Amino acid sequence: MTEPTGFLAGLDAGHRTQLLSLAREVRYPSGTRIFDEGEPADAFWIIEEGAVALDVHVPGRVAPVIETLAPGDLLGWSWLFPPYEWHLGARTLSPVTARRCDAAAVLTRCEADPPFGYDLARAVGGVVGQRLKATRIRLLDLYGPHQGGAL
Repeated sequence: MTEPTGFLAGLDAGHRTQLLSLAREVRYPSGTRIFDEGEPADAFWIIEEGAVALDVHVPGRVAPVIETLAPGDLLGWSWLFPPYEWHLGARTLSPVTARRCDAAAVLTRCEADPPFGYDLARAVGGVVGQRLKATRIRLLDLYGPHQGGAL
């Protein structure tokens, strides 16, 4: 068995097994819109193959890509925090194979097994921190001052 990578590597082996027992394999063709910003967040995915673009809605413009996710990455964290709505949108850049987890089932397991819930929340929190940093950097690239200019 290969060592887990990405998001799964941050979980205790037993908790990783529990989480994967709640997941089902899904496949999406290239160009599939998985979710849109503002929609209810009721699931999350662990990418196994392919790439997914996270984008942000900007009125009157094509949605800029904030980050590109690859195998091992967690797609979706909004299911864990109120108001349980997607903060970004997601679409596949290539054919994608992922493990999809139903948020309600995972949250039920978290409540029944607090150590599992803590481990999962800590791992998701790490992803949130990375995503916020990536979003800030990307937005500065897109809309910040150019050539050393001040805001």
